[in-house]
Amino acid sequence: MTVAASASRAAAILSRPLSLGGLTVPNRIVMAPMTRMFSPGGVPGEDVVSYYARRAAAGVGLIVTEGTYVGHESAGQSDSVPRFHGDEQLAGWAKVAEAVHAAGGTIVPQLWHIGMVRNQGEPPVADAPAVGPSGLRIGADEPTGKVMTQADIDAVIGAFAEAAAAAERIGFDGVELHGAHGYLLDQFLWEGTNRRTDAYGGDRVARAKLSEEIVVAVREAVSADFPVIFRFSQWKQEAYRARLAETPEELESILAPLAAAGVDAFHASTRRYWVPEFEDSDLNLAGWTKKLTGKPTITVGSVGLDGNDFLKSFQGHGAEVGDLDNLLDRFERDEFDMVAVGRALLQDPEWARKVLDGRFEELAPYSPAALKTLS
Repeated sequence: MTVAASASRAAAILSRPLSLGGLTVPNRIVMAPMTRMFSPGGVPGEDVVSYYARRAAAGVGLIVTEGTYVGHESAGQSDSVPRFHGDEQLAGWAKVAEAVHAAGGTIVPQLWHIGMVRNQGEPPVADAPAVGPSGLRIGADEPTGKVMTQADIDAVIGAFAEAAAAAERIGFDGVELHGAHGYLLDQFLWEGTNRRTDAYGGDRVARAKLSEEIVVAVREAVSADFPVIFRFSQWKQEAYRARLAETPEELESILAPLAAAGVDAFHASTRRYWVPEFEDSDLNLAGWTKKLTGKPTITVGSVGLDGNDFLKSFQGHGAEVGDLDNLLDRFERDEFDMVAVGRALLQDPEWARKVLDGRFEELAPYSPAALKTLS
């Protein structure tokens, strides 16, 4: 395929609008959530406002913010990661939403609780324990944190619902619930960290109960047409080969209750979007999710890059520019509905505009130095 033909196809495919609940997203390009740690005291400042607004102005249709801690004492472990509770923090986020809208984009916060990943003694609440379904860190056989009681579970559900209500109140376009990568919701979903024998443990449907109840609570806290996105993954940060489901049927048993509870779209996180999820099919995780639930899906994983996946980025590795033909082929087959771009957008705020305009020759390889700035 010639560069000109590929450029024309990219514009035709990626520039189409999409409806999520009551929201119309102007195109199919999503900014993936990426933890940046540039918000002292959990407050996003003017540099964060400009960081997101630049990408909206350059053609990103939907921005999913970096993970933001919900209002539960054990939700996080850094005073530089933004929070989605507190007057000063929410005032900062309101400015972000306003700037993104002024630039022509749409935006949702990613709502986050890290669970057992937390190290006790870290801010924002130093004496708060690490909590999880069974008090287990990934790979551990003995509990090192607090096994969550029903009161703990109810408090977490309430924190997500309150954050979602705040998002709508201050002008965001929806919310994304972080159920991926070995954090709290994923700790409940995965049998490796969930060994409960009550209603929240056992088979896949039971392990999905907390996520389902959070979706229900969020839906009750926001307007009926306010979009709710759920992000999930098979892999975990400390267990790259972990899997929630080995077959499509097992995956459906997890996702169907969430779809029925009110999820409007699923964000299926993979390390490399082109890898088939199950045997005897070329569909990736987002493709299978769409097929099984009928909901719109977002694919993600080393988009626009060739070589090292993003985990290598934190070890100082870069990545070369990759072509988009495989991605566009999959869009044409209706495998998924949107594509989330991470490192390529971190490297170049103009990435979306260059792709939509067919200026592929201007795309730059990824350098880990981009992690150090809010350019």
